[in-house]
Amino acid sequence: MQNLENPHLLHSLYLQPNGYCMSEINKTNRAEMSTLARVIRLSLAYKRLFIFCILLVILLAPLAALRPYLVNVGIDKYVMNGDMPGLWQMCLVILGLIFIEAVLRYLFDYKTADLGQNITRDLRINVFNKITGLRMRHFDRTPAGIYITRLINDIENINTIYSEGMLNIIADLISIVVVLVLMFYTSWQLTLISLVTLPLLFVATMIFNAKVRVSYQKVRTQLANMNAFLQEHISGMNIIQSFNVEKREASKFKIINHSYTDANLKSVLYYAIFFPVVDILSALALGLMVWWGARGIMHGSVTFGAMVAFPIYINTLFRPLRMLADKYNAIQMGLIAAERVFDLTDDAQVSEAPGHIHVGKLKGEIQFKNINFEYEKGVPILKDISMDIPAGTSLAIVGSTGSGKSTIINLITKFYDYQEGSIQIDGREVRDIYKTDLRKNISLVLQDIFLFTGSVFDNITLNNPDITLEQVIHSSKLLDAHKFIERLPGGYDFIISERGGNLSTGQRQLISLVRALVYDPGILILDEATSSIDTETEETIQYAIDRLLSDRTALIIAHRLSTIRHCDQIIVMEKGRIVERGNHDSLLLSDNSRYKQLYTAQFEDIPNL
Repeated sequence: MQNLENPHLLHSLYLQPNGYCMSEINKTNRAEMSTLARVIRLSLAYKRLFIFCILLVILLAPLAALRPYLVNVGIDKYVMNGDMPGLWQMCLVILGLIFIEAVLRYLFDYKTADLGQNITRDLRINVFNKITGLRMRHFDRTPAGIYITRLINDIENINTIYSEGMLNIIADLISIVVVLVLMFYTSWQLTLISLVTLPLLFVATMIFNAKVRVSYQKVRTQLANMNAFLQEHISGMNIIQSFNVEKREASKFKIINHSYTDANLKSVLYYAIFFPVVDILSALALGLMVWWGARGIMHGSVTFGAMVAFPIYINTLFRPLRMLADKYNAIQMGLIAAERVFDLTDDAQVSEAPGHIHVGKLKGEIQFKNINFEYEKGVPILKDISMDIPAGTSLAIVGSTGSGKSTIINLITKFYDYQEGSIQIDGREVRDIYKTDLRKNISLVLQDIFLFTGSVFDNITLNNPDITLEQVIHSSKLLDAHKFIERLPGGYDFIISERGGNLSTGQRQLISLVRALVYDPGILILDEATSSIDTETEETIQYAIDRLLSDRTALIIAHRLSTIRHCDQIIVMEKGRIVERGNHDSLLLSDNSRYKQLYTAQFEDIPNL
């Protein structure tokens, strides 16, 4: 929780215009046609459904325009001539037309929504797979709320391109063309007078589109800010409450929430202005038409049927024009979201290097040769690291905080790429080994155990269908974890709450060790696996670790030096370099060794250096 140490840090991260979120959200100011073409290409996976929706558009467009035309014909041909049988027939035709239009409209709305949901479902899976394959470096620099916004909100806005935007606009444009043709055919004078206000409508629409698009970008920015803030603070709620800073964090959330509300209200304001303007222009067009039509009837240039039909024509014309701007903005919003999603999916630099060498079971012989590494350019973390770890042996890594211990683990697991040197496992370069094959051979147990919401069995197997309950029980018994799991309500079906909140630290650690064992790794990595456990629980955990280490290559990072006495090798790191190496006994023989200082400090109850 960095913001607790620096109250201004979070404010600058989420709210400053030059911060990460603002630059990420406002990458582009205009949606390119290439993006729209790419979104449309997504529908090729559902070609038949897309074509069916297009056919519905073509059928629906003229139906609404036919109603006022039939009304005009019915009045002039049947009402004015007193032909009641003919009028009844015309009424039945209009009713049948309305019924057909209703059925087609239902099919259109449902199928376009179906198309959009199918496309966004596939896209959401692709984006999630992309996120799970991102480099760890990318997660270090990007708030998790940004990914939540991409995965949920942005993709949902892409759905509006299909459900509310593109196909509806095509239908409205065809309908407008058909209406105008029928209006001119019915009475060109009434049509021209009805269109007097159209230029004003176009100007109002252009202004509305520009304003709403800017306001939408602000809404997206503030939404991403809020998602990032909430995700971080809910995850760190125990820190917030334990340091009694609820009010301070609430005030920060109030600022972000207020900014989000303001951005939405500005968007609502533009809608509240635009739609009444369209209604006024529509009413003005109707008034001019009635004025001119009344004169036309008196002079015989306009029929009574045309006078009755034209108000319906005008409503049919202005209704899609009124909604066209809103639907256009739905497309623009969807395209902005699509650009951000495609930026993520297209960026090969943020994805892990997969490797090209497939391997089976690794023995676990590890070699470091002159490794140099830095997270940030110009800030070296590891400096000329070289060491050999024979297969089946254990290596302990000790040193002060920031000495580079965990970085070594990150490089072996390919979480980060080293800049110089070579790391080989069984004679193969780590960066060349296919990452999936590499990680199948490595089990990682961390100090901060992450358990997912779900059963004990699912957390141990991570939903791997190849691992059976019998294997899990066998591994649990080997590590002496089976007894405590059986005592849980439901045993292996016991539902663990988020992050394992309903289990003790020792129980979570035991489950993580069983998880490591059941995958039968050739290489086991323990990163501070016992540092947060009480002494009594440590004995149980240490027993499990000893069983787990049997016949495996092991790398152990530990502050509690009592847990690494029996390791085959121990290296001591300071400021990114290996300053000492040997076993426990040999390192204690030297009076001036750093290892001896650390060991003596712990057993004399002196705070760790």
